Amino acid sequence: MTVTTAPPPAPSHRKGRTTGKGKDKDRTQAPDPVAELAAAHDLTLSGARPSLPRYIAQLWGRRHFVTAYATARMHAQYSQASLGQVWHLMTPLLNAAVYYFIFGVVMHAQKAVPDYIAFLITGVFVWDFIGSCFNASTRAVQANLGLVRALHFPRASLPLSTVVQLFQQLMITMGALVILLLIYGQTPDLSWLLAAPTLVLMAVFCAGCAMFMARIGAKSPDISQLMPFILRTWMYGSGVMWSIDAMLKSDHLPTWVSMALKLNPAAVFIDLMRFALIDSYKASQLPPHVWLVALGWALLAGIGGFVFFWKAEEEYGRG
Repeated sequence: MTVTTAPPPAPSHRKGRTTGKGKDKDRTQAPDPVAELAAAHDLTLSGARPSLPRYIAQLWGRRHFVTAYATARMHAQYSQASLGQVWHLMTPLLNAAVYYFIFGVVMHAQKAVPDYIAFLITGVFVWDFIGSCFNASTRAVQANLGLVRALHFPRASLPLSTVVQLFQQLMITMGALVILLLIYGQTPDLSWLLAAPTLVLMAVFCAGCAMFMARIGAKSPDISQLMPFILRTWMYGSGVMWSIDAMLKSDHLPTWVSMALKLNPAAVFIDLMRFALIDSYKASQLPPHVWLVALGWALLAGIGGFVFFWKAEEEYGRG
């Protein structure tokens, strides 16, 4: 008698093979040996964006590099010129001379402004710093791609070094500005001390804007070609060569235009510097709550520009 038995049922799956949802589940739960090895040895992704507090700490650790790099660039800027570093002073003075001839003599703007020469050179010196920060920062990353790709450091060091460089130049020109104001009859007063907080707020504002423009310039290099036209328009609306207060009293402009002219950040910092240094520039010529406005612009640009730049930290120098 022969007994037959049925073969054992085939297994529903074999070891190492999964199907359907079980396959996805196994893949999700499977440990990654490379990730475990990197974590065990405290390795991180190259070029990854650090957290904001860690980024601030890294940037603070590079503060000596920022200062040294800015100083070296300032000394190298006119190294090939015969007059050398004198051009740091000559450039705003020549601009002031041109604007005085066109606006003061030809267009008679000096008739509406007491102490017009002091008024003009103060505006030109302050604007030269603000406009230069915006213009130079658009190329801060693109002009240093070799450095960005070769070394690991907080990329915000580049636009900040640009602002530090221009601020160093501003300190030189401010010394010349004080001498010129004394020559043209201005009297030293306690109000001159207000120039210090004005410079600090202006520097914070420009640093934030420089980081904002550096990120845009890194993504769209063509913006550097448009900046001269944008800055020229902004300069004419900032009261560098003419008095916004006198113009608003004589012309009937829409309310929003008057408000935009008064709250224009460049005009606010120029007004504060004129109020500090020029005897005939009175508090009545300043916008309402001008110090709060200046502080607001500095905080908005400084914090906003820094965070905006940091968010793209891992993208600079790639592509």
